[in-house]
Amino acid sequence: MGDVAKDLTAGTVGGAAQLICGHPFDTIKVKLQSQPAPLPGQPPKYAGAIDAVKQTLAAEGPRGLYKGMGAPLATVAAFNAVLFTVRGQMESLLRSHPGAPLTVQQQVVAGAGAGVAVSFLACPTELIKCRLQAQSALAGAGSETATVVVKYGGPMDVARQVLRSEGGMKGLFKGLVPTMAREIPGNAAMFGVYEALKQLLAGGSDTSKLGRGSLILAGGLAGASFWSLVYPTDVVKSVIQVDDHKNPKYSGSFDAFRKIKASEGFKGLYKGFGPAMARSVPANAACFLAYEVTRSALG
Repeated sequence: MGDVAKDLTAGTVGGAAQLICGHPFDTIKVKLQSQPAPLPGQPPKYAGAIDAVKQTLAAEGPRGLYKGMGAPLATVAAFNAVLFTVRGQMESLLRSHPGAPLTVQQQVVAGAGAGVAVSFLACPTELIKCRLQAQSALAGAGSETATVVVKYGGPMDVARQVLRSEGGMKGLFKGLVPTMAREIPGNAAMFGVYEALKQLLAGGSDTSKLGRGSLILAGGLAGASFWSLVYPTDVVKSVIQVDDHKNPKYSGSFDAFRKIKASEGFKGLYKGFGPAMARSVPANAACFLAYEVTRSALG
């Protein structure tokens, strides 16, 4: 089995592990990010993450936490397969000789390269996912819209509607700039931190003997570094992707950034940060562990 095939397989398994662990947190994150600013004197729809979980469970049951999972399940496998495969290819380009361990700096470069490739996959699938996750949060805004709860029947329906009425393929790639501004530095940090922590825990550059506990720790903290670095760009991406096509609130990424900051301060750029971090640690730990275990099982 070639290296690419091994990376593809291990990346796919890692992706599935990541999603099962992390999707409920992600649903809450998007609901918090996309809830409309409350009217003066009114409380927001969700008081915080725990309240959003309670309301979601009350209204939709446990299945509500796994809403919109169909699209990412199909794509998170593809996403991680691309991420780990491109990173594997970048690693072999950067190596001084076959089998040489990479430095942390080289891992940062490999991660950034993988981030570029993966942005083109992430952008349309996240647009679909955010629209599905946000429709219940947006539905409660203003009593006149309370009746129009469901705009989209499912992932394919979102894709069809966007292609038909939002300028074809261009509509599906709305938010590509903030997606790249998230994926490139985020993956550079994530793979750099992962490698640095593995070397630290191994006490040298040979990390092949590390146990599962160490891999879980390195993977979890690597995931946390991704989100703590790029979180505001993710908020910008979410609001742009759920923005109304016909009368948009934002003219682009910088406009969205400025408006959120003006109306809600820096706090607004960290909406949903709690559940994002709470998700990131176990989900990425699961992903890296599944990847490493599968990769070594394949020899």
